[in-house]
Amino acid sequence: MNDKERISDLLMTEKKLSANCDAFASECVNLKLRDAFLNIGRSSHDTQTTLFEEAQSRGWYQTTPADGMQINQAYQAFSAMNA
Repeated sequence: MNDKERISDLLMTEKKLSANCDAFASECVNLKLRDAFLNIGRSSHDTQTTLFEEAQSRGWYQTTPADGMQINQAYQAFSAMNA
């Protein structure tokens, strides 16, 4: 396994971990346990950011900036869902 594969695998793992922590925290009755899940999730988000920045700096994770029209369309779609 090369560095690109490792970083990609770690990034996917952290995404899944943080999603699970969010779900567990939202359904948790015990507040201390809920806070523990939130802390783990926050740490996982920080790790995701680090991995994402590393992959992006090496050219392995390309993103395309959205133009103003795309941003406006997404905003309107989201606003319509919350109306």
